[in-house]
Amino acid sequence: MTTSGWTITLLLLSLSSSASSSHLYINTPAPPPATSAHPPGGSEQDRCPLTISPSVLVIRFGDPVTLNCSVNQMEFEILGWEVSLVTKSGEKERPDFVAPVQFKGPPDPTMERFLVWKVERMTEWDINLTCFALSLQWRQCSLKLPVLVYKLPEAVSISFVNHTGPLLEGRQYTLQCDVQDVAPVENLTVTFYKGTAALGTLQAKNCVTTPATEVFTLTIRPHRDDDGVQYWCEAKLMLGPNGPRHPPVMTSEKITAAVLFDPQLICPTKLQVREGERLSCEVRGNPPPFVTWYRNGEVVVLPARAHREDAGKYTALARWLLELKNFTVEVEVLGGHGSTNSCDRYFLLLVVLIQIINCM
Repeated sequence: MTTSGWTITLLLLSLSSSASSSHLYINTPAPPPATSAHPPGGSEQDRCPLTISPSVLVIRFGDPVTLNCSVNQMEFEILGWEVSLVTKSGEKERPDFVAPVQFKGPPDPTMERFLVWKVERMTEWDINLTCFALSLQWRQCSLKLPVLVYKLPEAVSISFVNHTGPLLEGRQYTLQCDVQDVAPVENLTVTFYKGTAALGTLQAKNCVTTPATEVFTLTIRPHRDDDGVQYWCEAKLMLGPNGPRHPPVMTSEKITAAVLFDPQLICPTKLQVREGERLSCEVRGNPPPFVTWYRNGEVVVLPARAHREDAGKYTALARWLLELKNFTVEVEVLGGHGSTNSCDRYFLLLVVLIQIINCM
């Protein structure tokens, strides 16, 4: 129906109802947009004085909704809501669609200054909501309500791609975070963590508005210091300033990493100890290696209390998995109160200090 047809129809309905009631409810679909509805000049608010509350709708799937559209100019006689759904092919369905059982369609247009629409449960993902106003002087305008329907993930999980068991130091591995059945995916970000440290944040590239599963990956190279750390991921829906005060967040379980690393000597290769001290030197690895110490070709045990005769070269043979590694440590045993040269230096320093005091 053309714009002129709609105006004549509304005029007749308005005139016929003026003698019986001041309220008008029209059980017809909303009219098509006008091609020349706005007069020249004036602000946007003057041309179409509609207000929708809330101005942007960010709603969780299944939650109730209350919308209010109002008009502040008396010349607009009719106020109504138009709703259309978007099909999978991207085409809009007719505004007079048959609403699903769970979804209550818009209320009938009214001649009041406002029109409230209450929906018990939001059960549509792709929906266009528009408030329109009509006058009996060939004017009409409309205001579209931005709508974002979201859903928290069913589950968030983390794993290693094509790998189970311990990790080898320095080798490259891929962490994978699966976010299941979330919407809209394009508003989703995922952050990978190692302990409390963030390793990186990734943004979804999928633009599907209906629930979908998104997979994120991150490459790591574990170090021996990472043995025992926990890896996990966090999924967050970034819904903008009109969304929840705190963005919805869901985290995965934590997986503890066991990092295998080859044996390492935990002491200087030239080791100085004082007489009576423990000769402390270790070879560490994961799994712990089997270590045998040699001195002059004979198996020895590192002394708990070092003596001058314990000085010399020691060799550690470490058996680790299928490898053998050798480490050599040269041990110097100092006197109980330091070496002779150290004592001489302290004595000379004391003499100099005494002479300086006597000269003062």
